[in-house]
Amino acid sequence: MKRVLIIGASFAALVALAACTERPQTLDSGVKVDAQAFQGTGLAYAVPGWKQGDKASWEQQMKVRTQNGQNEYTRVN
Repeated sequence: MKRVLIIGASFAALVALAACTERPQTLDSGVKVDAQAFQGTGLAYAVPGWKQGDKASWEQQMKVRTQNGQNEYTRVN
């Protein structure tokens, strides 16, 4: 009787610990990997002065955007 109780408790502990494991997070073959930000999404969100696929143009546009929209000194004046 004592042996059955120990085996039952061991099995319950094993089941409880198995529920605490984390599933591996791997990419499946059907998942699309994101492209670089400067590649663009098409003409829907294109800003004048930015050439899609040109990294230097992207960086310049981000600098202008930062200065115009996120710089508190230029927004106050």
